[in-house]
Amino acid sequence: MGAVSEVTAADGLIVAVDAGGSKTEAVALTREGEVRGFRRGPGASPDFEGLTRAVQIIDELVTGAAGGMPVAQANLYISGLDLPVEISAYVAAIDDFGWVGPSTVVANDLFALLRAGTDEPNAIAVICGTGINAVGVRADGADARFAALGEISGDWGGGGGLGAQALWHAARDVDRRGPHTALTPAILARLGASSIEALIEDLHFGRRDSAELVELAPVVLETARAGDSIAAGLVDRQAEEIAAYVGACVVRLELEGVAVPVVLGGGVIRSGDELLLERVRAWIAEVAPAARPEIYDGPPVVGAALLALDRVGASRAVRARARIEVGEAAARSALQR
Repeated sequence: MGAVSEVTAADGLIVAVDAGGSKTEAVALTREGEVRGFRRGPGASPDFEGLTRAVQIIDELVTGAAGGMPVAQANLYISGLDLPVEISAYVAAIDDFGWVGPSTVVANDLFALLRAGTDEPNAIAVICGTGINAVGVRADGADARFAALGEISGDWGGGGGLGAQALWHAARDVDRRGPHTALTPAILARLGASSIEALIEDLHFGRRDSAELVELAPVVLETARAGDSIAAGLVDRQAEEIAAYVGACVVRLELEGVAVPVVLGGGVIRSGDELLLERVRAWIAEVAPAARPEIYDGPPVVGAALLALDRVGASRAVRARARIEVGEAAARSALQR
């Protein structure tokens, strides 16, 4: 998929999707940038939901957003599609859906965040939400991507990484292998566990889902702000990891010295935690002094919509209208939750 189709957006609606680990948003627009339908649903990352369930969620949301109208162009930006083989498998899984066509675009959700945050041709996006990943693009079409397969590909951080490390420190606190940390009682309070030992056993035997550890990211940030040195160390490590992606993209794309925008998004970043953001800016200034970190606090589905409109050759005025209307539709949907 991705080849240019003879079908134009005049033959139907343009549908754009942003699917993350915790939520998915789909919007249907006319070629004039008018929003005709918007749907919000659960996370639809194949990493968390499995491929079959993930594409089922997408089908339901796309169909709902289109409201029975034909779809001329669909752009899907999906968390967890980091390798070409994953994209190929996803394309095969959606092939029988009625709204899929020769020009359908399937890509990682980072591209939606990047497009939402900047119009510049040289740019970097880092997402720090449930997990962490980044992408860099250059004006000549070159890009820098990462496997984002967890520790085996050198990754650390996001809500899952912060939560797992918080529990690691709490375990060492209670058995005296490590120093005391205020994370220990904070974890128990957040997850409603009777003890760290009981929590560990429940996770080990599958009585609790390890995905719950993502809920501990705010605990880490709150505890760090309260002065706990262990939590503060995790916050600084997270900031350094975010900056490491920026530095890698700058070097790989030979953008040293370029005032490249760095779009920062994802739930951990968007929490607005001042300590984290202070450390992120400091680390980025160290590894890429010319880079311009910018937090994107809006819905990434805006970027997905802009990319879909780019695909059909929409004008600047149409894209400007769509940016406003999609943002407003996403805000209304969030309030109705």
